[in-house]
Amino acid sequence: MSQLIHYCTMTIAQNVRNHLRNKPYLLEALEKGIVNLSELSRQIQKELKTSNTSAVKAALRRYAEELQRHKQKREEKVLHVLKRSSIAVYDRKSVMITAKELEAKNAMKVDLLDKRVYLLDRSELPERTNALVKHENCTMIVIHSPEELEATPGVVAFLTTLLSEQNVNMIEFISCWTETIIVVEKRDSLKAYEVLSNMVG
Repeated sequence: MSQLIHYCTMTIAQNVRNHLRNKPYLLEALEKGIVNLSELSRQIQKELKTSNTSAVKAALRRYAEELQRHKQKREEKVLHVLKRSSIAVYDRKSVMITAKELEAKNAMKVDLLDKRVYLLDRSELPERTNALVKHENCTMIVIHSPEELEATPGVVAFLTTLLSEQNVNMIEFISCWTETIIVVEKRDSLKAYEVLSNMVG
């Protein structure tokens, strides 16, 4: 009988984890420890159609503790990389998205299936172009990191969360090996730099 109870408890624990994996907002709340476990366990109990409230709540508590431990270790690794990184800011940048090729010598270009994204100096903007989207007054922030950036999960998520929490909209975001390139509107550049420079270098 005890083995059967253990098996049922393990099954409920796995079902709870599987149920939460597709709910990132709940995972984040559990990571931060800001969710009412009793209320959440009651909701999950209804959704999983199980009567074992205590097993659901116990599974939630264990999973939350595990998520919090992983989050702490992950953030320590991310901060370790960012503290050894450097940051540079470039004003007077523009972003253009076009359907046709542009003649732009010093532009950074990303080819998509049926369009092209250009990042270039404002002074190099073509006079005539059928741009699908154009952002003329931008700032490019470049974070140069050690090579271990490539093998450190969570850096991009950490940076984008920092900016989104300050209501900074990213026009473009490019991550290439050791370089992380973030393009924002000029009006957001100071706020973005202050937020990022507190974590970088």
